[in-house]
Amino acid sequence: MSERMVVRFAPSPTGFLHLGSARTALFNWLAARRAGGLFLLRIEDTDRLRSEDRFLDEILGGLRWLGLDWDGEPIFQSRRFALYRERAEGLVASGKAYRDGEAILFRVEPGGTVAYEDMIHGRIEVATETVKDQVLIKSDGSPAYNFACVVDDVELGVTHILRGDDHISNTPKQILFYEALGLSRPRFGHMPLIMGADGAKLSKRHGGVSITEYKNEGFLPEALANYLILLGWTPPGGVEILTLDEAAGIFDIAQMNDVQARFDLQKLKWVNGEYIMKKPTADLVPLLRGRMARDGFDLAAVEDGYLARVVDLYKIRIKTLGEFGELADAFFKEDFAVDEEGRRKYLGSAESRARLAELAERLAAVDPFVREGLEAAAREMAAVQGLKAADLIHPARLAVSGKTKGAGLFEMMELLGKETVLRRLRGCAA
Repeated sequence: MSERMVVRFAPSPTGFLHLGSARTALFNWLAARRAGGLFLLRIEDTDRLRSEDRFLDEILGGLRWLGLDWDGEPIFQSRRFALYRERAEGLVASGKAYRDGEAILFRVEPGGTVAYEDMIHGRIEVATETVKDQVLIKSDGSPAYNFACVVDDVELGVTHILRGDDHISNTPKQILFYEALGLSRPRFGHMPLIMGADGAKLSKRHGGVSITEYKNEGFLPEALANYLILLGWTPPGGVEILTLDEAAGIFDIAQMNDVQARFDLQKLKWVNGEYIMKKPTADLVPLLRGRMARDGFDLAAVEDGYLARVVDLYKIRIKTLGEFGELADAFFKEDFAVDEEGRRKYLGSAESRARLAELAERLAAVDPFVREGLEAAAREMAAVQGLKAADLIHPARLAVSGKTKGAGLFEMMELLGKETVLRRLRGCAA
């Protein structure tokens, strides 16, 4: 009978949950769920000065927001110092470690080779001459990172360690600890790091910001999780849009990419747009209502039914929730933003303004004030005057919405209502 897979995600609460860490958590979660194993959470809070509850709260909240759950209660390293010292003292007693003042160091013997089969990169070998004696317990009594990792992973029964390439240099040191303790090592896999579109290390200028910032910018959690999956693994058949559960059903660590992934904000927006487009309008309404309230819109008198109709017009046109208010502000207030270049282009001539005045009179006679009748009236006017329909549609769109693009003009007019449409047309014609 094969052993049950146990993986862990081990964030440090000294900063917010960023893209790279979130991706690490995501792939560990997928591996565990695919294998029917355990996904554990360990909080590496040994840095007492820099660890803060606000960072921990944000990390846990970010994981939950992405749709990731963990098994059991989180383990806190700050509560396990006695265990680390006990294991280190045992190595001193066996002659494999020594004291250096208040610190305890592990003795690395030269002339050896540390080798392991990386689940992603294949065989990796390191000569022990390149590894100096390792600190187990620091002079202040706190454990060194590599030693605490090994002690905890043994205690938790971790069978597979999946993490970023920046940990490759740590792995030989940790393997030496496993051997010194007489313990079986887990399997290791190192994911190539996420790079910026220019090939440089991912930073804030590339979009290397916290998960909370993506949430605040209007990205959906399922879309961000989906995109992070694509930064390290190519689903079979070239499928790009898939849920966490769908991914968990087919994920295989051995199929992960062994080359660096490049973060592409435009690709992320495309993925997000796909999820917005497919998401039920009823689910989008509360999200957008909250988003617009934060952006300064007063929607207290706006009913959900009306908001839903506007959402239906724009959900196929936005890539983030934050774009909705910018495109659809004319539906919620009179001091909506106006494209000044469009104003000059479509409303700059007296002739164009005169057409708007006549269009307003023709539309005033349309009853009921619905899309089909409005479009027929506008096209009839264009035909009578020998105009292209666009000669009326573009100025009218600018007049009623302030934009040069957006939803269909006549659908917009129907939703805005006769009084608002006529007032705006006549206002621009004056």
